[in-house]
Amino acid sequence: MMKKFAPLFVITAAALWGVDGIILRPSLYTLPVSLVVFIESSIVALILSPLFIKQIPKLKELKTKDWLSFGGVALFGGAIGTMAITKALFYVDFVNLSIVILIQKLQPLFAILLAAIILKERLPKIFFLWAAGAILGAYLMTFGTNLPNVNAGDKTAYAALFALIAALSFGSSTVFSKRALKNVGFELGTYLRFTITSIIMLIIILSFGEIKSIAEITAAQILIFLVIAFTTGGLAIFLYYFGLKNVTASVATICELAFPLTAVILEYILRDNILDIVQWTGVAILLISIFKVSGIRVQRNRNSNNTIE
Repeated sequence: MMKKFAPLFVITAAALWGVDGIILRPSLYTLPVSLVVFIESSIVALILSPLFIKQIPKLKELKTKDWLSFGGVALFGGAIGTMAITKALFYVDFVNLSIVILIQKLQPLFAILLAAIILKERLPKIFFLWAAGAILGAYLMTFGTNLPNVNAGDKTAYAALFALIAALSFGSSTVFSKRALKNVGFELGTYLRFTITSIIMLIIILSFGEIKSIAEITAAQILIFLVIAFTTGGLAIFLYYFGLKNVTASVATICELAFPLTAVILEYILRDNILDIVQWTGVAILLISIFKVSGIRVQRNRNSNNTIE
């Protein structure tokens, strides 16, 4: 019965990521990005350790492709993607209507393409119609009738490059996550995702000497880390993996557009950044498109484990 609502779990996780970006994570911007990712991942891994201990025997069942998939998730989603998008926003001084946000809208296209190549997902024509609608809605919601701000001086090219890396990384992470969950439950999958990410980020912060910045963490930031671990970090991935276990990567990546939707709504509620009629039209198009894509039913057959009708 719960599988029927799998897309809703993905949407909820994406909405939590929107809360993270607008309310929680800005408080951590004084710290090195790599250190933030390391601490966040490590806290969640520690919290889930009791759960992992009970499932140690299942690790023996994992094959090389399973471990490579989890490595891909941790590397692209946990490490490269997060650091790249933050770096890109830094280059444009965190301007919302920027080329960075525009390029991020390409993430579903990367995910759908990789899902077709790697996971052999067969997509009906109606899927592409609603996927295009979702991307159009996300664009209108973010920019309205304005053109993206591409004027960041000499830094524009760098911002665009990092935004492109982020979009490709997050799109790849969705596909690798789907493959990684093939032979494990979402509980063990969540633990492995954060643990492997912690190992990768530990190597990075040690290599660049950023481990010393731990001394700069304030009591308020420690509290933020704990809130993230129990909500927008650990809990969000837990929900996301449950949903992703039961839908295709192509459907999941469209449901993830709930992230920019939540961010825009919170901007309106908390900072009084009022949307115009065109942006509200974009919100409506995005919501309808996500609803339609979420209704595409997954069918498993002999030819493919990821066919949708």
